Amino acid sequence: MPPSAQATTSQDGTRIAFYDYGRDAEAPVLLCVHGYPDNARLWEPVATELAADFRVITYDVRGAGESDHPRARSAYHLDRLEDDFIAVLDAVSPDRPVHLLAHDWGSIQSWHFVTSERLRGRITSFVSISGPSLDHAGFFMRRHRPVRNVIRQLLHSWYIYYFHLPWLPENGWRRGWAHRVFARLERSADGLPPETGERSLGDYVNGLNLYRENVIPRMLRPAERSTDVPVLAVSPEDDVFVSTPLQTDIARWAPNLTVEVVRGGHWMPRNDPGLVARLVRDHTRELAR
Repeated sequence: MPPSAQATTSQDGTRIAFYDYGRDAEAPVLLCVHGYPDNARLWEPVATELAADFRVITYDVRGAGESDHPRARSAYHLDRLEDDFIAVLDAVSPDRPVHLLAHDWGSIQSWHFVTSERLRGRITSFVSISGPSLDHAGFFMRRHRPVRNVIRQLLHSWYIYYFHLPWLPENGWRRGWAHRVFARLERSADGLPPETGERSLGDYVNGLNLYRENVIPRMLRPAERSTDVPVLAVSPEDDVFVSTPLQTDIARWAPNLTVEVVRGGHWMPRNDPGLVARLVRDHTRELAR
């Protein structure tokens, strides 16, 4: 069973639910950020694997799980997500920096965190799975060579264009046919059916605002955002949504970079929590040497 939800309040008044798997209050804190259309329950198997090594903290991103569900699209701007992260960080580890583990849209927003001046010195390490920085992706689409890698990523990203359509994506989730389409994609990628019972309709519908508020502005006007935080970029080789070059061709912005291309599909935290736990242990152990 997951721990009971606790709550903190973000700068704009949004209530953010978080979950503390810690057995040892003095253990290093590992803060986990889920992606779309998941909620914090995604991390339960990984948290179980790592609870002996870390005080594992997960939280429901705004719009998902037990956190508040703002209706305005502007409430899902990356800066508001950063406010939420800081609120959780202040609640669980106000005086010590934390290790950061993120997946999918959790990684996208976590790149915003590790490249933020507001969070300088508060993040010790970052393990990113299947999620690039939107700013880095904007430069990738403009400058990357060979061009075939850009074309391949554009094909991988078809769903982003679909999520920007009015009305249709919400209707697809509410009526159920979109679940069937994406479930088929997940099975083809991971070899296992998605645990859709862990997700609510709100997780699917509210999270569309993450794409609509952030993707196009960042792709059109990417910012030069760098970090000296040690980063492990994990790219599952069968990821049907994010190509390996997009995730790993980032040394220009993250010079303290390690890359791992691993077997598996997009939803690694759910389908191979043991591998995720090993990667986190290895990355943080390397830093301690």
